[in-house]
Amino acid sequence: MTDNPMTEILHYSDEMLRDILSSVRIIALVGASGDWKRPSYFAMKYLQRRGYRVIPVNPGRAGTVILGETVYATLADVPGQIDMVDVFRASEAALGVAEEAVALAADKQIKVLWLQLGIRNDAAAELAQAAGMQVIMDRCPKIEFARLSGELSWSGINTRIITSKVLKAPRA
Repeated sequence: MTDNPMTEILHYSDEMLRDILSSVRIIALVGASGDWKRPSYFAMKYLQRRGYRVIPVNPGRAGTVILGETVYATLADVPGQIDMVDVFRASEAALGVAEEAVALAADKQIKVLWLQLGIRNDAAAELAQAAGMQVIMDRCPKIEFARLSGELSWSGINTRIITSKVLKAPRA
């Protein structure tokens, strides 16, 4: 064990990731961008094409539309249910997002807090887990979906999944 838990490598089982990606339907993407060159835009577009409803959350773009979805300033502004909060913000901002998600968890039925690649905040994770949420850090749902469905290997990337069978996508 290291002195700094932030340097520890996080491991999530394929089964856990598959369970999350197959159970969520509505994703609030905090830090969404309308710029087609930004990773959040790519992730949103990909996840929409795989059948998820992705609701953009970005206070600077509130009231505009990204990929056919209205942008909201906060999670509280999003109408209805949210299954998963996907965070495209700096690690330092993740705690504030987690606090808002926890405060809204019962009302919005939030089950998962997912922090994107390069984003890790142990305090945010502990808070969300204590509220009964599943937490994933330093991963991308777009990449994990593609890896688990076999799509990622189509481009020659080693997904560490070896099988002669056609893989079933986490969400059909």
